[in-house]
Amino acid sequence: MLEIIALFFLTRNIGQLAQQKGVPPLKWKIFTILAWIAFEFVGVIFGVAIFGPNNIVSIMLVAIGFAITGYYLVRKYLDQLPDTDI
Repeated sequence: MLEIIALFFLTRNIGQLAQQKGVPPLKWKIFTILAWIAFEFVGVIFGVAIFGPNNIVSIMLVAIGFAITGYYLVRKYLDQLPDTDI
């Protein structure tokens, strides 16, 4: 549940940044959600490979770390776009 709340605020932040850059905010919010889910899935696979399937807490910590990395990659790409003169 906390993850959904965090993702809500992070996508709102991405939407504001996208609007500042002059690109469609909804598109970037969707990219953020997709990157979060994809990287979290990869993190689960990576965590299971390292810790085994019985160590759920460690697996989820790795997964959340990967998910946050997905968010930061989207944000980094948006930060590199030029600002609009509004």
